[in-house]
Amino acid sequence: EVDQEPVERGRAAAGECVAHRLHARVPRPALRHQDEALPHGEDRGRHQSRGAARDDQGKRQDGGRPSRSRSEEEEEEEAPPKPADTSTGGGVSVRVPVSTSTTPVPVAVIDRQGKPVCYESGRRSDTCEAAGDVRVQGRSQTIQVRPLDREWKVKPYCRKQDAYALSHVKEWTLRPLSGGGPHCTVNSSATAFVLSTGGFTGNLFHDYTDVLVPAFITAHRFGGEVQFLVSSFKSWWTNRYLEIFQQLSRHEVIDIDNDDEVRCYGGVVVGPTFHKELGVDASKTPTGASMVDFRAMLRGAFGLSRAAAEPSGDRWDIRRRPRLLIISRKNSRAFLNERAMADMAMSLGYDVRVGEPDTNTEVSRFARLVNSADVMVGVHGAGLTNMLFLPAGAVLIQVIPYGGLEWLARGTFEEPSKDMQLHYIGYKIQLDETTLSEQYPKDHPVLTDPLSIHKQGWEALKTVYLEKQNVRPHLGRLKLTFLEALKLLPHGRQAKANN
Repeated sequence: EVDQEPVERGRAAAGECVAHRLHARVPRPALRHQDEALPHGEDRGRHQSRGAARDDQGKRQDGGRPSRSRSEEEEEEEAPPKPADTSTGGGVSVRVPVSTSTTPVPVAVIDRQGKPVCYESGRRSDTCEAAGDVRVQGRSQTIQVRPLDREWKVKPYCRKQDAYALSHVKEWTLRPLSGGGPHCTVNSSATAFVLSTGGFTGNLFHDYTDVLVPAFITAHRFGGEVQFLVSSFKSWWTNRYLEIFQQLSRHEVIDIDNDDEVRCYGGVVVGPTFHKELGVDASKTPTGASMVDFRAMLRGAFGLSRAAAEPSGDRWDIRRRPRLLIISRKNSRAFLNERAMADMAMSLGYDVRVGEPDTNTEVSRFARLVNSADVMVGVHGAGLTNMLFLPAGAVLIQVIPYGGLEWLARGTFEEPSKDMQLHYIGYKIQLDETTLSEQYPKDHPVLTDPLSIHKQGWEALKTVYLEKQNVRPHLGRLKLTFLEALKLLPHGRQAKANN
């Protein structure tokens, strides 16, 4: 029985994403010169309330994609953002103690070497960097800089071609500082870093891929001498990830939109840099930082003890058994035979735990549960973002819903797993394992021709294959997958050697 071992139902700090879409890689920058019209994308209707708690992330890469109004190259995911914090009054700051993590030598000022002040830093991000006399006035989202030869505007969020996301992100203006300028009320030797927690924050996948990983890419080079000026500040969100900010900065986090100070710095960065989905391109970072370094930073932030998936040296320790964590879901794409899956895994020698991602639990608590696992299995969704906390050498098993969604699974979790030093196994749901076969006639296109549903557009695909579907993996097939995962672990190789 699974209850022979305590089944821990942790709750991750994860909101749920409603939809992802792919749109053209058309240069629609979130930054622009003054008086230059910013192109507007199509407005996207919202799909559900926060309470619906659905999570779908996607990155379209190959065949079987739904028709779209733009060309097929740029992926954009949508999630209903949580309401902005309604606190009023002066600027709110979150005190961040000095980090004890290993950091690179601080960079005192930004050296742009003749490059434009504002530039496309990634396919989903625009960034402005300036050094000199920098004066930040948060309430007006204005930064005055000397020297600066012209005015720039930028929205500091890594989803620059998503019109809906940017509608929840405030625009910032950089303009030349002339004359004496506003009087400095706060001076800092740190570099100012303006970023937004608007957009789709509140969904675990977007929290990391849109904000936290790009923030690491941008801030790591400053060695803690950087101050986060957070626009569209949400206290619940900042507090949830405060430990990460503590690793990257020695300075307090500022709710800059509600700040009445004139903050003066020697350098400023407006807008984080995006490299790839849940990933860091080490060849593009000034310090050579990679996803390995990001994950090491997470271990320091949340007190995660396991850097690698290895069995305990104590023969009597339960940790000598490999631990399998099942990511549970309730509203859609749920495992209908979760208990039977756990029993079967236990019969193979796994120590089984079940984790149910939710928005209400402390992030570090769920991160520790995930870090204790050697294998994590779950149906495609935001909950799989918790793979970030798995130890190196662990195995991620992504259960891919029925409906030709391999491209979706590949871009969001399969490809990022490589840079995280994780083993990856995909388990593709067959027709006899999905509840769709109970909802539609045997000859219905939903079952016989998923591509025809894809061609109707993202909304049709999402509704049918992501919102209406639950799964019941065949225990015989799943057993082979669990055994395959076991062979990839040191536990399995050790057992084989002992035999």
